[in-house]
Amino acid sequence: MNITTADMTNAPYRTIWNLSWPQILMMIFHLMIGLVDVWVASKLGREIQASMGMISQSLVFFLVIAMATANGAVAAISQSIGAGLLNRARRYVGLCIILGALLGLTILIIGFPFRNGILTILQVPQEMRYVMEYFIEVFLYLVPTYYMLIITNAIFRAQKRVMLPLYSMIIVTMLNTIGDLGLGLGMWGLPNLGYKGLAWATFGSITAGAVFNMLTLFRMGHLRRKTMAPFRWMKSAFPYLFKVAWPSGLMQLVWHSGYMVLYSITASLPENNIIALAGMTAGIRIESILFLPAFAFNMTASIIIGHYLGDGKADEAKKFGYRILFLAIGFLSISALLLWQVIYPVTAIIAPEQVVLDEAVNYLFYNMLAIPFTLTSMIMAGALNGAGATIYNLFIFAITVWGCRLPLAYVLGHEVMHSATGIWMAMLISQGIQASIIFYTFSCKNWQKFSMIKKNKKKDQ
Repeated sequence: MNITTADMTNAPYRTIWNLSWPQILMMIFHLMIGLVDVWVASKLGREIQASMGMISQSLVFFLVIAMATANGAVAAISQSIGAGLLNRARRYVGLCIILGALLGLTILIIGFPFRNGILTILQVPQEMRYVMEYFIEVFLYLVPTYYMLIITNAIFRAQKRVMLPLYSMIIVTMLNTIGDLGLGLGMWGLPNLGYKGLAWATFGSITAGAVFNMLTLFRMGHLRRKTMAPFRWMKSAFPYLFKVAWPSGLMQLVWHSGYMVLYSITASLPENNIIALAGMTAGIRIESILFLPAFAFNMTASIIIGHYLGDGKADEAKKFGYRILFLAIGFLSISALLLWQVIYPVTAIIAPEQVVLDEAVNYLFYNMLAIPFTLTSMIMAGALNGAGATIYNLFIFAITVWGCRLPLAYVLGHEVMHSATGIWMAMLISQGIQASIIFYTFSCKNWQKFSMIKKNKKKDQ
C-alpha cells in the first residue's frame, strides 16, 4: 500500500481509513488470540483463567522496552521518510533491530532469576501459584523473540507498509489457535498439556511471526550489511531515538505496573477476589473488541504526525490529530451502543460461569462509559508519540494512574464499597481526568518542537 503525501493532503479521511483498516484487522486477529486463550483457560478452570489475565499483564511488563523502542522507531523512521531522507530511515531500521536484539536478551538474563519474586509482589493467590510459575518461565524465554516481533511491526508501520504487520498477525493467530486447542485441550490427536499447552502455543506462534518479519525485512534489503550504518552514525543517531524511547518506556512501565497493582488490589479484595479477577480478565477481553479501531487510529496518528512533521508541516499534523480523534469517538460510540445490546451473550462466550459473567458485565458497564475519555487518551498519545513528544505522555499517565486511579481504587474498593465495583468506578473517574489533561496538552502546548529538525539531506545521508 503506497500512500503519498499528496494522498494525505487531498483525501485526509481516505488516508486515515487506508492506513487504519489493515491495522484494525490486525487488532481483530490480536483479539482472537486473547479470546481463544481465555476461552480455553475457562475450560481448564477459573484459576487458569485468572492466571491467564495476570500473566498477560506481567508479560507486557517485560515488553515495555520493546514498545518504547518501537515508538522511537516510528517517530525517527516516519519523520525521516517525511523529510525525504530515505537513507537515514534505512539506517534507523538497522539501529532499531540491533537494539531490540540486545535489549530482549538483557531482559531475559536479568528477569529470569527474579521470576518467582515477581509473583510474590503480585500477591498471586496460592491456588494459582503453580500455574503462574510455569507461565512466567516459558514467557521469559519468549521475550527476545517478542522484542523482534514488536519492533519489526513498528518499522513496517513507520514506512506505511501496514499490510505486513497484518500478515504477520494472521500467522500468529492461526498457530496460536491451533496450539491452544490442540495442546491445551488435546484436540486433533495432539498431546493434552493443559495450561502448559497454552504457554507453548504462545511461544510457537510469536516465534513464527517474528521469523516472518525478519525474512521480509531481509528480502526488502534492510538487513544486508551494506545497509547497516557505521558505528559513528549510530552513535550520533542514537540520542534522538533514546530521547523518544526512554519516556515512552517509562510511561509503559508506569501504565502496566499500574495495571499489575490494580490486579493486586483486586486480588486482595476481602471477598470474592478470584471471581473479581476472572471477571476483570474476561471483561478486558470483551472491552478490547471496542478498542480495536482505537489502537489502529492510535498507530495511524503516530504515522501521519511523524510524516507531516518530517516534512515541516506542523499545522497539518495537528489538524490530522483532531480528525482522527473525532472520527474514532463517533465510530466507537456507535459500536459501544450496539455491543451493549448483546453484552451478556457475547461475554458468556468466554465467561460461562454465572458469577464470573456478572462481574465481567459489571466491569464493562463502567469502562464502556469511559470510552470517549479512553479514546481521547489513546489518540492524543499516539499523535504525541509520532512527534517524539513522549515526555508529555509520561507525566500525564504517571500523574493520573499513580496519583488518582490506584489510590482511588483502593479506597473505593476496599474501604468504601468493599467490592470490585469501587475499583471499576475509580477506573472511570481517572480516565476522565487523564483525557482532559492530554487533550489540553495537544491543543495548547508546543509538542511539535520534539520532532527532528529537517537537516541538510547530504549530511543525513
